Amino acid sequence: MECWLVRHGETTWNSVGRFQGSLDTPLSPRGLDQARALAAGLGSMRFDGLYTSPLRRARDTAAACEAALSLAPVAMDSLREVGLGAWEGRTLETVRAEDGERYRRWLEAPVDNPPPGGEPMVGLAGRVQAALDELCARHPEGRVLVVSHGGAISSAVCGWLGQPLNAIWTFRLDNASITRVVLPAGRLLSLNETGHLAGLDGEPVAP
Repeated sequence: MECWLVRHGETTWNSVGRFQGSLDTPLSPRGLDQARALAAGLGSMRFDGLYTSPLRRARDTAAACEAALSLAPVAMDSLREVGLGAWEGRTLETVRAEDGERYRRWLEAPVDNPPPGGEPMVGLAGRVQAALDELCARHPEGRVLVVSHGGAISSAVCGWLGQPLNAIWTFRLDNASITRVVLPAGRLLSLNETGHLAGLDGEPVAP
């Protein structure tokens, strides 16, 4: 199966540096433009399935692709973003000011230093892998589009590149970027493709 993994478009919280995790946040105006550009870029491709995280930012990104691909998005709970516990809803500046040392350790070794009340990284990686295994079983010879999140996609990238899960934050995945992989072999074809976003105003927002 050829799997095209998309990080959702920019959200109103991405644009101000606020942690989202498992919380629902809408796409920003730029994020809506990114979703439409993504759909336009995919319009000539044939896909056998369109799957999405149940969180609004992913569902809205997938919805923009629905007409272009003539596919109804199917939500899978296991594709949701990693839960960030007590940090959810707080700005990066606030977390750095109030919990700076824990945040530093989380960036360096998130497996060993989850946020207070946060989801373990091994749990994230396990459920994302289970979702991809399920899609392989459904579409063994097909091509599918999966709209998810930066952390969720990066957890799978670690495995495909033979990197420890603690390396999850070393990969750049821009909003509305595409990462392509052949499964179950885990043969990575591309990482963080953004050519379909050319011409949009401003620079992509980092995770």
